[in-house]
Amino acid sequence: MTATTNAATTPRAEDATRTYEVRTYGCQMNVHDSERLAGLLEDAGYVRAPEGETADVVVFNTCAVRENADNRLYGNLGHLRPIKTAREGMQIAVGGCLAQKDQGEIVRRAPWVDVVFGTHNIGSLPVLLERARIAQEAQVEIKDSLETFPSTLPTRRESPYAAWVAISVGCNNTCTFCIVPSLRGKEKDRRPGDVLAEVRTLVDQGVLEVTLLGQNVNTYGVEFGDRLAFGKLLRACGEIDGLERVRFTSPHPAAFTDDVIDAMAETPNVMHQLHMPLQSGSDRVLKAMRRSYRSERYLGILDRVRAAMPDAAISTDIIVGFPGETEEDFQQTLEVVRQARFANAFTFQYSIRPGTPAATMADQVPKEVVQERYERLVALQDEISWAENRAQAGRTLEVLIAEGEGRKDDATHRLSGRAADNRLVHVAAADARPGDMVTAEVTYAAPHHLVADKVLSVRRTRAGDAWEARQGAPERGRAVSLGMPTVGRPAPTPADPPACSAV
Repeated sequence: MTATTNAATTPRAEDATRTYEVRTYGCQMNVHDSERLAGLLEDAGYVRAPEGETADVVVFNTCAVRENADNRLYGNLGHLRPIKTAREGMQIAVGGCLAQKDQGEIVRRAPWVDVVFGTHNIGSLPVLLERARIAQEAQVEIKDSLETFPSTLPTRRESPYAAWVAISVGCNNTCTFCIVPSLRGKEKDRRPGDVLAEVRTLVDQGVLEVTLLGQNVNTYGVEFGDRLAFGKLLRACGEIDGLERVRFTSPHPAAFTDDVIDAMAETPNVMHQLHMPLQSGSDRVLKAMRRSYRSERYLGILDRVRAAMPDAAISTDIIVGFPGETEEDFQQTLEVVRQARFANAFTFQYSIRPGTPAATMADQVPKEVVQERYERLVALQDEISWAENRAQAGRTLEVLIAEGEGRKDDATHRLSGRAADNRLVHVAAADARPGDMVTAEVTYAAPHHLVADKVLSVRRTRAGDAWEARQGAPERGRAVSLGMPTVGRPAPTPADPPACSAV
């Protein structure tokens, strides 16, 4: 990080120890943006609030994909109102997709908010906080297009061993259920050299695993006219010494090409794991969604992936109850799920998002019908996930140990992390740190995790060294309070989507 000398972005001398907290909701893109927000604030002289203490500056990085996003934000803002009233100098900022959508409405509904900023100008946060403090009035600044690519901003990485790397932002698709393109804008791609330079820097710092991020990650290159750019980027990542695992999320089926499959299969450090959003198994519903592929093409991609990588673990997103969905449509979704044999699926009940074409479509499906279909889909996928996981019994896996993956690790005396195919694995206690690799044999399977109580070896890594060094640094609390992925690893959990469900 470079030091910030602009007085307008730096707290006053008497405020030099002002603390911050970032609360994040939504997809990995938001989580990665929050690392930037934390980096910006630290660059401007703020420090993280200790765990359990109310910060001087609380930043909400919001999501607008699902219906309860608004209620969740305004409920949390209401909770903070009396705290802010009683605490002189406390500031509240709201950014992210909901801020881009609601803009001045946030200050109208919650006049105690000090700053509102959008998805295109996250770099403005420190300046806006200072302006609000001096003017003693709310500052609302929303830009219509990207001001600075987020990856050029200071960053406070949450994990010393796994990292997000954004290769593009925005989306050129027009899915009828999705509000993301209007909030994130058209796709903007980084140059390959800039992406690879960031990855090399991360590896030099101890990172073993990177996840390449994009709203439609496999359309990377559209802005500079190279439709094969994504596959080339994967292969180039394979040439970086010390980079052990490469993942990406989320690709669009319509743009998924065989050269990407070849790059995955032929590049040793690209994991045999694919998150491929389906959304619906009904061709009629896919057409209404403006998803430019059909179920046959989708299943054909999965067949080719598995032919090239028989051990590939495939996950997906599915929306239940899209307007006009009939029981026959839903049965077609169930049939695709049976054929696809997903390792896991992130399932959603359709909810109206004002401003999207689907919001005004006729034949909105009654909530009780959506709920019943959702429960049937979840039951089927749980059955498949469990069967797929049982097939892992007896296999030997290398697990990257992580922080925060196993909520019951203290009680079970186990460590937790991710296998190469991204399955969650709880391993028997061993002399391993987050960032180290444990090789163990799978002894038990559950629908959403594996247990590997037979530890065969532990490999201490540079990433583990980096984690250990961080533990020796002064404790300054949490930088980013996440609404979805657990701190310390860029990968999905069964509870929430791995990226905007719009993709």
